Amino acid sequence: MWKSIAALVLLAATLWMAGCGAPGANGNGHSHPRHHGDEEDPPRGPRGGRLLVDGDFSLELAIFETGAPPEYRAWAMRNGVGISPADVELSMTLSRLGGVKDEIAFFPQDDFLRGDAVIYEPHSFEVDVVARHDGTARQWRYDNFEGRTRIDPEIAEAFGLKIESAGPATIRETIGAYGSVAPDGERVRRIAARFDGALESVDVSVGDRVLKGQALATVESNDSLARYSIAAPIAGIITERHAHPGEQTGGRTLFALMDTARVWVDFAVFPRDLPRVRPGAAVTVRASGIGYEGTGEVSYIGALARSDQSVIARVALDNPEGALVPGLYVTGEIEVAEHDVALAVKRSGLQAFRDFTVVYARFGDQYEVRMLELGRQDEDWVEVLGGLAPGTPYVTVNSYLVKADIEKSGATHDH
Repeated sequence: MWKSIAALVLLAATLWMAGCGAPGANGNGHSHPRHHGDEEDPPRGPRGGRLLVDGDFSLELAIFETGAPPEYRAWAMRNGVGISPADVELSMTLSRLGGVKDEIAFFPQDDFLRGDAVIYEPHSFEVDVVARHDGTARQWRYDNFEGRTRIDPEIAEAFGLKIESAGPATIRETIGAYGSVAPDGERVRRIAARFDGALESVDVSVGDRVLKGQALATVESNDSLARYSIAAPIAGIITERHAHPGEQTGGRTLFALMDTARVWVDFAVFPRDLPRVRPGAAVTVRASGIGYEGTGEVSYIGALARSDQSVIARVALDNPEGALVPGLYVTGEIEVAEHDVALAVKRSGLQAFRDFTVVYARFGDQYEVRMLELGRQDEDWVEVLGGLAPGTPYVTVNSYLVKADIEKSGATHDH
């Protein structure tokens, strides 16, 4: 445990030192991109948008998303006085990672110019603006980065980042169930004497583990007075003993023997889920108190409902070490369907960013958030319905370190 803590402290220190050099780069090769085009906050117009100035002409740009999908709006001014939007031609190019360029044209509406495209997340791009007024063209270029950082390959390797490509996967739909461990009914024996007689000796006690063929007791036959041994028919544990020297066997059960090398796990399945459970369905079994996890399949579904209206779905599990003790309570995930999806990411790569669930996509040595629209999911995979292009490389292991680096760099959401 202490080694793990020490490793995390070392990584945190590395992240901290990576941000202590000159703006944009440092001695260990780790650099952060500029965000918003300047190291200080950019000038703002009266509506809170970014203010672009060229001589006596100025343009305020803002991403408007109140009650509508995000879109750019612009207000043109000369010497601080508003210009009719009909007198201004405005266009914008947003250059995103991965070579994607979004071209936006503007049209006049009320007292502003309105962009004709939705600005989808992340709002992270290089911005080129061209405005024409009174026969003069003016151009600006600035960075509007959020959720982006640069990590050199050597640092990424030291961080243990693992990269995989988003693509198709099989989502296994499951239902949760509670159950308990029971002896395998085919591996329990109740043992009596073949012939009535007197018990001369009893060689085992409750809890003893015995081998197949091992002598459990010696009996003197009442008819022939011959002595014979009662042998264990299977290997297992003595769970009951009703035999003492000097007693008559009397045709009764003398011992109960149970082999726990294989056990049953009986899960309670309720009526709402029962139609979806089928013999052969894969099941993951967990006993959290002992740290156990195993897999099996449904071998039997009960024909009768129990008093709580549940029906047994039984899983047979090998138990060579005896970890699953009969009577132990367990939980399970029973697979009820498989869904082949066109695009999915590994659950291990997911992180929270603002109000979104994201992965961190890699483009060369740059990493940037991708806000995801999610669908079906299982323990390993999550279906992606939007926000990520198929084939995009993304971080699947230690993505929290990328998140920490981005948060340290301060790349925020610019409107």
